[in-house]
Amino acid sequence: QVQLVESGGGLVQAGGSLRLSCAVSGRTFGLYGMGWFRQAPGKEREFVAGISFSGGSMVYADSVKGRFTISRDNAKNTVYLQIDNLKPEDTAVYYCARDRSLQRGVRVGAAEYDYWGQGTQVTVSS
Repeated sequence: QVQLVESGGGLVQAGGSLRLSCAVSGRTFGLYGMGWFRQAPGKEREFVAGISFSGGSMVYADSVKGRFTISRDNAKNTVYLQIDNLKPEDTAVYYCARDRSLQRGVRVGAAEYDYWGQGTQVTVSS
């Protein structure tokens, strides 16, 4: 069973930064693409950023381009989400997830991911 554990969330002021981490168990981390999603109260879960299994390809939602950076360290089984210039509308629970298929490019649909973390809360005050 693959386990994903997010960390790094918190309460920050608008304009601030956070770095979210997602540690993934198992020996096959480097074979799967990873994604970050978020869900705000009363809203559906939405794709934020994704990275291919090799780290060579990244995709971002339009709403976060230029402010969010996804990266991964396959030696540490960890994927990161650097969030800069935070805005109140970024307030949400952030989830990392693993693509259900081996060695695919970045996919943006939540249904393409099979393992999910428990989420980490990001709250941005204005």
